[in-house]
Amino acid sequence: MDSTASASLTSLWDEVTGTQPDPDLWVVIATLAAALVVVTPHGLWRLSRNAITIAHEGGHGLVALLTGRTLTGIRLHSDTSGLTVSRGKPTGIGMILTAAAGYTAPPLLGLGGAVLLGAGRITLLLWLATVLLVAMLVMIRNAYGALTVLLTGGTFVLVSWLAGPQVQAAFAYAVVWFLLLGGVRPAFELQAKRARGGAGDSDADQLSRLTHAPAGLWFFLFHAVSLCSLLGGGRWLLGL
Repeated sequence: MDSTASASLTSLWDEVTGTQPDPDLWVVIATLAAALVVVTPHGLWRLSRNAITIAHEGGHGLVALLTGRTLTGIRLHSDTSGLTVSRGKPTGIGMILTAAAGYTAPPLLGLGGAVLLGAGRITLLLWLATVLLVAMLVMIRNAYGALTVLLTGGTFVLVSWLAGPQVQAAFAYAVVWFLLLGGVRPAFELQAKRARGGAGDSDADQLSRLTHAPAGLWFFLFHAVSLCSLLGGGRWLLGL
């Protein structure tokens, strides 16, 4: 019995950490087109942006924990806004990194995913995403947020366990393209909203107060990270 269980665990570990064949180029292009379709039109973006918000708030939460802050909870709202609350020093490097992690998290996750896919680690990417979503679910503090994360995590679980290799590859590439492309748009939207006199307490404004640097400098950082991630991640995915 013990040897059978050990063999099963070893087989599972090998499957998760092993490499899978790259999909055909047409699959990579098709998933890029699909990601553009859900990111570009306003109507679809209002729905798909919920997934970007998960990554955004998850970035705040993860960096808060990594910098020694106490993560109190995360809330996700139906208007695609979110709130991550942590306790700790109200100033200092930990607070700065936590505040800066939101808008940079989706494109950086996309870049990391592109590196994994470029190395043929499709299954590993799907499992890592599932683990992160489960960990985030524990910290969700409202019903809509819990439903959103459950549906997203459930999709990853179903694809990981039930779908064949080709479907898994297409799904993984679509997710990474979506993070790379969807990670670009929010900072531009926020900047436009601030220009109209709204969003006075945005991440960029909080960072400006924390560092005494202009909010425009932080917007430059957000744009630089997202665009460089898109460029680098796109090259990985396309094998250039």
